Amino acid sequence: MAHLRSRRRLGLAAPLALSLTASLGLLPTVASATPRTEPVARGAEASTLAYVVNTRPDRRTIESVRKAIAAAGGTVVIAYERIGVIVVHSAHPDFAKVIRGVRGVQSAGATRTAPLTAAGTTDEGPVQPLTEQQARRTAGAAGGGEPLEADQWNLRAIGADRAAKINPGSSRVTVAVIDNGVDDTHPDLAPNFSAAQSANCAGGKADTGAGAWRPYTASDAHGTHVAGEIAAPRNGIGIAGVAPGVKVSAIKVSDPVNGLYYPESVVCAFVFAADHGVEITNNSYYVDPWLYNCMDDPDQRAIVDAVNRAQLYAQRKGTLNFASAGNSNHDLDSDAIVDDTSPDDSTAVERTVDPHTCLDVPTQLPGVVTVSATGVKNLKSYYSSYGYGVVDLAAPGGDRLYQLPDTPSKNGRILATLPNGRYGYLQGTSMAAPHAAGVAALLKSRYPKATAAQLHALLRAQADNPGCPESYDQNGDGTPDAVCEGGKRFNGFYGFGIVNALDAVD
Repeated sequence: MAHLRSRRRLGLAAPLALSLTASLGLLPTVASATPRTEPVARGAEASTLAYVVNTRPDRRTIESVRKAIAAAGGTVVIAYERIGVIVVHSAHPDFAKVIRGVRGVQSAGATRTAPLTAAGTTDEGPVQPLTEQQARRTAGAAGGGEPLEADQWNLRAIGADRAAKINPGSSRVTVAVIDNGVDDTHPDLAPNFSAAQSANCAGGKADTGAGAWRPYTASDAHGTHVAGEIAAPRNGIGIAGVAPGVKVSAIKVSDPVNGLYYPESVVCAFVFAADHGVEITNNSYYVDPWLYNCMDDPDQRAIVDAVNRAQLYAQRKGTLNFASAGNSNHDLDSDAIVDDTSPDDSTAVERTVDPHTCLDVPTQLPGVVTVSATGVKNLKSYYSSYGYGVVDLAAPGGDRLYQLPDTPSKNGRILATLPNGRYGYLQGTSMAAPHAAGVAALLKSRYPKATAAQLHALLRAQADNPGCPESYDQNGDGTPDAVCEGGKRFNGFYGFGIVNALDAVD
């Protein structure tokens, strides 16, 4: 599965700014990025790696680079010509080095480092399924609304229960869940699911076959949980989403072998969402195999370049992208962070990185809305990463330790849908981002002509900022667990504030 850590800076460091600005200048404003595909050679050796090759987005350059790729021992999997990103497989050990020297190639690098291994997601802790006995107890205490809504403290925290009575959202608005799949057969998702805007992008090519977007197994519950948080309808069955009247789609990007979210899959997802009229995407993960992609490394720089081209293309076509801030309680505006998890597809090596130049993708990319997590007390969740100029907004993500609600379950996590018609609790910034995406969907429903940038501005305007707490010593040991910088209008814990669904529709 993917990892849930994300961060984006308002002021980018110089090396990244130059790279991303150059990429932005190459993107079209409205043209489709529909790719040209070619069959992947069968019988590839175990040592074959995937690469992204980034070029000028003109046909002559791309055709020239295609020939160079073949000469260097590579096979083109797919070419996203409108953004100049080519996905390649090659078993040649010097492929990246050779192709970087080809005229017209602006960056190129491997998207993985070794044979695949399993990994985790940006939720914090394992899923906690709701038992039938718990469901009956909760339903009996509901007293109106959805049967399990009494345990959805998160809806009440942002006024989503009251907002639904005014405007539940428009079915003309779609939020795409870029994740490990969504079980669209769930009775609390099926009514609002958009199959026409769903696909499986694992490997870099979109598969739109029936059900291709569904989870590989029932344990791949992350995307289904996120989808329910956003758009579970008010149908009297189980729970309700923040925007129960909007559509939700699924773009699966997790690898079928190990569940990792590789760059080529995420590139495919952003392009697919943009070309299929998706207004909002939710990205509760970081792109594997690097937690941080350092711009002085040619492979990691190429990853940043490729994914950024794709998400900027989506923005230019009107899509607003959301991402989670991460679950490490890190100050993402600090000078140094220890990364001891990368690369996660081989042997991790401890390294100290500067988050201003070593980037979490897609969260730190320009225009992506970064969301931190809060609990029932509207206080930053104990695990949530933060950082002045990094976090844009905050939203309920749950806090099982220090912020327990007065609900039937007394469970501080977020209750939502799971595969096979089930329900369960998760917490993390993975859960916060979809709450913000849901509020954005309500705003888009109210202002259908709003651009992505205008929608982002509207979100900031309606947010409620509690300001920095006087002290943040959650465990009571006398030492602050995190330090919040900034003021009432904007700070490192909450950005511009906690999203407010009621203000979005009223």
